[in-house]
Amino acid sequence: MFDPTVYENLKVVLEGAVYDLDLSGEILVTNRSDVMDLSSMGRHYRIRFVLRGGEENTASPWAELHLAAELEDLAAELLSRKGAEPGCALTVRFGFLVGDPSRDCPAVGSSLESIWSGRPLITQTLSYVFGSENEGWHNEVLLEFGRKVNESHLDDFEGLLEHTLLSLSVLRDNHAF
Repeated sequence: MFDPTVYENLKVVLEGAVYDLDLSGEILVTNRSDVMDLSSMGRHYRIRFVLRGGEENTASPWAELHLAAELEDLAAELLSRKGAEPGCALTVRFGFLVGDPSRDCPAVGSSLESIWSGRPLITQTLSYVFGSENEGWHNEVLLEFGRKVNESHLDDFEGLLEHTLLSLSVLRDNHAF
């Protein structure tokens, strides 16, 4: 019998917590991906969701949790390398439309900084389909925590999901186009 890796343990707990929110009716899971990249030997798990009530509106903000373990992380764990601290990268992404980037992006940044207490690095990336600028700009917001997570952080997942749901609610109510 094999011993699951940190990545596998975290993925199971994260996936279960998100699907519990789906089953309770708070969110709707709209996409999920669990990939083993054979070229880099990395593992990547993504799960995307929206707040219930917004699923019929394509402009509704979405959130995506991304858990990743690269070859170095997996090798450090499987080979029990001394001094290595195996773990995974965990990021949160949000996507939604904005009408006026010069007004909306600073407000989005301020709202998210307040919710997340300045902990993650927040990056906003804007795009639009050429010829349809008047339909709004797509804003993709990435939250990076700058540290690896492992099983000692499992208790933090509940707070992470609470912050993510609060962020989605604020984005839907105050900033979505």
